[in-house]
Amino acid sequence: DMIVSDEELRLAEQSYSEGKITSSELEEIRHIHDNYPITIVDSANRTATIYKPVERMIIQPTSSYEPIWILGAQDKVVGVTNTAKDLAYTWLPGIQDKSAIGGYKELDYEKIIELKPDIALISKSGIETKGIDKILEPAGITVVGAEFVSLETFDSELKNIAQILEAEEQAEDFLAWRNEYLNSVKEKTNEIDPIVRVYGEWAHEERATGGKTSAIDSTIKAAGGANIAGDLDEYWIVLDPEFIMTENPEVIFFAAWEDMLGITGYYLDSYDGAMQFVELATNRTDLKDTYAMQNGRVYVLDAGCVLTSARNFVPTLYLAKWFYPDLFEDLNPEAIHKEYFEKWLGIPYQGIWAYPQAS
Repeated sequence: DMIVSDEELRLAEQSYSEGKITSSELEEIRHIHDNYPITIVDSANRTATIYKPVERMIIQPTSSYEPIWILGAQDKVVGVTNTAKDLAYTWLPGIQDKSAIGGYKELDYEKIIELKPDIALISKSGIETKGIDKILEPAGITVVGAEFVSLETFDSELKNIAQILEAEEQAEDFLAWRNEYLNSVKEKTNEIDPIVRVYGEWAHEERATGGKTSAIDSTIKAAGGANIAGDLDEYWIVLDPEFIMTENPEVIFFAAWEDMLGITGYYLDSYDGAMQFVELATNRTDLKDTYAMQNGRVYVLDAGCVLTSARNFVPTLYLAKWFYPDLFEDLNPEAIHKEYFEKWLGIPYQGIWAYPQAS
């Protein structure tokens, strides 16, 4: 990790003129001299400094995979978690050819060090509670905090990572594309009164929802709704049945994990599972008398979409359409999701991500 000084550049130019190094080697030295070091404040609020172009990287947080593919930097990824490879992202182009580095909660450090990555993208909790940086940095691997779970911080995180991967232009293009959709929802829902009251549930556990700062909360808010649990401080909370009955939400949606419930996901081609899930939910004591159930305003979304901020603008579009069908008659979330897959991830669009389908 060396900064190339003016003197070192002069010596390199001299070596080139004497035929000791090639023109591409000289170019690389010039590039490092002119553009590095790059310093960013990462998602864990640490300062990370990169001294030369990143050629090799590993990714620990599952939510940080899609952003790297969006930036077109997947060829730099040399190691992926089994969690990503075997569960969450079996379908991401090229992921099956990458070396496995253990589960995201239990990394195989020996394997990572052997792969010699320049940087490792690590979650905030991986740094703060597991001290992963203390294990990898002595081996010459720069640890960069990356989260990509929050709608509010997605733009700044993507720009940060794009800077150290020299992919700023790709980041700008993607953000312009994505924000056009998010802003159009904001503009239309800004003036609404009263706003729709919504209950979002993590589908694998009855009455589990998200309070302030949770992904469920920010997605509901971005879509112009009011989260019935939005005043509660917990990121994750299991509500009392009475709370839901008293709040009487007008819309209910379930966020379902692909690997837990198998009712959403890339390889599904039928809405049967989602339909049955909703059918069963209609008999729940805490839900059956709510306005949402009585009026058939009950929906299913893929939880990976909701929690992975690269893609959580898609659930926002679905919810906006479900909350305010008249306002968003022309919005086609399905078509936008398809474009996301094909244009930004470079993969054919398929699967069940939302029920009922909104086009």
